[in-house]
Amino acid sequence: MIYEIHTKQRLPISKEKAWNFLSNPKNLQEIMPKDMGFKILSGADKSMFTGQILQYNVTPLPGFSTKWVTEITHVEKPDYFVDIQLSGPYSLWHHKHFINEIENGVEIEDLVHYKVPFGIFGRMLHPLLIKPKLNSIFKARTEKMTNLFGEYK
Repeated sequence: MIYEIHTKQRLPISKEKAWNFLSNPKNLQEIMPKDMGFKILSGADKSMFTGQILQYNVTPLPGFSTKWVTEITHVEKPDYFVDIQLSGPYSLWHHKHFINEIENGVEIEDLVHYKVPFGIFGRMLHPLLIKPKLNSIFKARTEKMTNLFGEYK
């Protein structure tokens, strides 16, 4: 089964400022919750480009640390970029990041399609553990972005 996360956040900043922040892989560490133990291992030394490989260490669940390797598959500056997981905690991870200009700011839209590992066991854990964790990650990211750039009014 393929699951979906779809979030939107409005910020009072220019599209250029949003792009410059979101397309810099080093900033991902800044907006991730501390309990994720997120650490960039390699690949974040250049501005985002199609084909870029990024490696991270993450702790998605207490006591479970793993390496996450992603590839940037599409970059359409300053409108959107797409990353996919090559290896990591999910059977599938496809994440589209859109930056849409709106009156007095931008709307950042994330669309993630993912599949959990471990067959029926993973599907049973999804509503109890995995989905709530992902929701908390995106909620924390929204809060961090608001703290960095201000609240959209």
